[in-house]
Amino acid sequence: MKNKKILTIALFCFLIFIFFLIALYHIETILSLSQKRVEKICFEKKCFKIETAEDEEERKTGLMFRDNLEKDKGMLFIFENEGIHGIWMKNTLIPLDIIWLDKNMEVVYIKENALPCEKDPCPSYKNNIPAKYVLEINAGKAEKIKLKIGDRAKITNSLFVN
Repeated sequence: MKNKKILTIALFCFLIFIFFLIALYHIETILSLSQKRVEKICFEKKCFKIETAEDEEERKTGLMFRDNLEKDKGMLFIFENEGIHGIWMKNTLIPLDIIWLDKNMEVVYIKENALPCEKDPCPSYKNNIPAKYVLEINAGKAEKIKLKIGDRAKITNSLFVN
């Protein structure tokens, strides 16, 4: 009788624990939908707050239709594999510096002052050395911070904001 009572209490505690884990999972999911992860990418002399484009749809849209990009912000395109990744400026309204980085976050190619595409066909800018990431920042920033091939970047400060 005593063992049956202990088993019942243990089962009850186990079920409460499982319920708690499920509730916690759903709370995290709901919070992640209402918050956006903000990260920084830092070079030796400068950090930029970045938005990330991690899936095909986000990479296709990029910075299209935006009429400005705050001075210390950028967009980091994350690809599944290192490779030659073309970037075009179709429907992009602001001039950008485009920086390709390899899997070790080393700058492998820079296209400075890529201008908005005014008519089709839009040119595609491509790296000539395999890259896993592409960073877009306001035109002129790469020169201003003296960014060059071989410089390394570091992603820091993952945090959440509404």
